[in-house]
Amino acid sequence: MSATLHVMSSGLKVVCDPVPGLRTLAVAVTADGGARHEDAERSGWSHLLEHMVFKGAGGRSARDLIERIEAVGGNLNAATGQERTTFTARVLADDLELALSTISDLVFRPNLDAEELEREKDVIAQEIAEAYDAPDDHVFDLTYAQAFADQPIGRPILGSNDTLAGADRGRLEAWRARLYAPERMTVSVAGAVSEDEMLALAERWFGEASSGQGADIAASVFTGGMASEKRRIEQANLVFAVPGLAARDPDVPALALLVEILGGGMASRLFQEAREARGLAYSVDAGYESFADGGLVSIFAGTAGDKAVGMAELAAAELRKLSDGVTEAELSRARAQGLAGLYMAEESLASRAERGAWQALVWGRLIPTAEIAQRLADVGLEDLRRVAGRLVNPGRAAAAAIGPGGAARAPSAFVGTLLP
Repeated sequence: MSATLHVMSSGLKVVCDPVPGLRTLAVAVTADGGARHEDAERSGWSHLLEHMVFKGAGGRSARDLIERIEAVGGNLNAATGQERTTFTARVLADDLELALSTISDLVFRPNLDAEELEREKDVIAQEIAEAYDAPDDHVFDLTYAQAFADQPIGRPILGSNDTLAGADRGRLEAWRARLYAPERMTVSVAGAVSEDEMLALAERWFGEASSGQGADIAASVFTGGMASEKRRIEQANLVFAVPGLAARDPDVPALALLVEILGGGMASRLFQEAREARGLAYSVDAGYESFADGGLVSIFAGTAGDKAVGMAELAAAELRKLSDGVTEAELSRARAQGLAGLYMAEESLASRAERGAWQALVWGRLIPTAEIAQRLADVGLEDLRRVAGRLVNPGRAAAAAIGPGGAARAPSAFVGTLLP
């Protein structure tokens, strides 16, 4: 059986992905809204709201909400990203309505108690402090702030204590009504589910009237820049970044393979050269993120302070060398890794549910696994060379470092080597 996508009269999207022979299912309710939709004054409010709805909703307390799901052996969670907020649940087949009705209460009928709100601000203040205390996390915040200077996408998803202070019950409720509007949401279920039941339950629990509010976001611009923080810690934490590709860019499959070749595993160029050949870093890898209108390709490395500059120069050199081309063997390995990840995700109901929601929001259609696999198969050596040029040719880069001694010189060493 294949997955289906339906668009309700309110604009709500419903994805049903039946998997025969199972007794469980996964639910992903995703809103097309997150940190990137916030202005400077409301930075962090989407994440704060996601926390607050779990403090009580639909007339139930925070404990009642969780016990309601866990009493039937299920689990419930949520996450806020730059462009989307997702609520997830795993339950047995007979408890689909329980899961959908609980998430419906969270997104449409939260209590947003004023006293709970102040307590939760203190909790998030601790989360902000924890993120700062983890240099391998905070260095990415520094990088984004440089890559997308003075833009929502460049601000931390958690916001700051100052911006969270301005959130009161009334203003947070107004933000909820905008962020969790039905026309901006997708309800996706994978596993032991029937289409007829799914559509009826989605209409019952998420068939609210359209809010009529837009979901526009300001265009992102990769500005580039450098930042560093000196800390008395043993290891330097480094991130080097260049502009990436938008989610719907036809070159994304090639980019995924290129990043795999660059730093996707122990056989990657960065791991073999930086760790195995030169001993510059214990941890080194590459990754990418694609947004609605742009993206970011990044290299992370953890190294000794006196090796940070050498690691920065190597990272830049390896990025530039991609434009010289890759080998058939490298392409074959990267393609095999991509296909393995694709097919392994097929065996995870949570991955299938979240993928369906993402595709519905980004593409407006469901993309069969066979089509994704074919896109990977169609990528050739010249495609990789061309995409490698797209990463460096804009002439912009971002870099950040946290750590001792020479770590502070790593960002300028990276930019200077990459963009001479």
